Amino acid sequence: MEFFHWVQVILNDYGALLLKGTGVTVLLAIVGTLAGFVIGLLIGVYKTLPIRKEDPLLKRVLYKIFNFILSAYIEVFRSTPMMVQATVIFYGAAFLFQLRLDPVNAGMFIISINTGAYMAEIVRGGIISVDKGQFEATHSIGMTHFQAMAFVVLPQAIRNIMPALGNQFIINIKDSCVLSVISVTELFFQTKSAAGATFQTFPAYFIACIIYFILCFGITQLLRYLETRMDGADTYTIYGTEPVINGADTLKRGDK
Repeated sequence: MEFFHWVQVILNDYGALLLKGTGVTVLLAIVGTLAGFVIGLLIGVYKTLPIRKEDPLLKRVLYKIFNFILSAYIEVFRSTPMMVQATVIFYGAAFLFQLRLDPVNAGMFIISINTGAYMAEIVRGGIISVDKGQFEATHSIGMTHFQAMAFVVLPQAIRNIMPALGNQFIINIKDSCVLSVISVTELFFQTKSAAGATFQTFPAYFIACIIYFILCFGITQLLRYLETRMDGADTYTIYGTEPVINGADTLKRGDK
């Protein structure tokens, strides 16, 4: 069949380029997701800082100023397409500052700050989802706010947002194709080159579709496995208690 013939031809002649493009796509997604998660984590923690009326005026004013700047950043990057952001940042740097950015480095930066805007709200929601009583309990034993966040709240919040974090990783794999507009040599860019050279658009993009599916499906399964591991065992022993038997819903306290 002619279709499979051209698929074979493209794989033979341009397989190395497609493989290289796949590597760039995965690199962009990994770096962008991790960096975006760190950005979102910092912003999410900042936006949940306890600011009270009795706090010094300067502290409250500075908090509001930085909170406004961070909110503006989130709204701008969530309300504009990443393709537009890429062109504005990449060509804007050259136009305004005569700065020629490396396309791949620029792509990682763009995905990172785009992801950070989404992750900020995801992290904030994860923190809010933790029972407020746990904050009160940590304060009652003398823990500071940052100690409570680091050792009690954030571990639970991160577990709660794992599905959203994995979903953002998948989105970054697929959305990295828009960076071809600034000549980032990811999978879509290499596929477009192969299709243009052979004049066989459908076979070339069919191959790209299969590669994207394998990447996304494989990572989805890996993330589900990690979520399962983070849940821990169905039956476990808590210090000072008796083991849970037959998946009992309640734990019986042991004698001290």
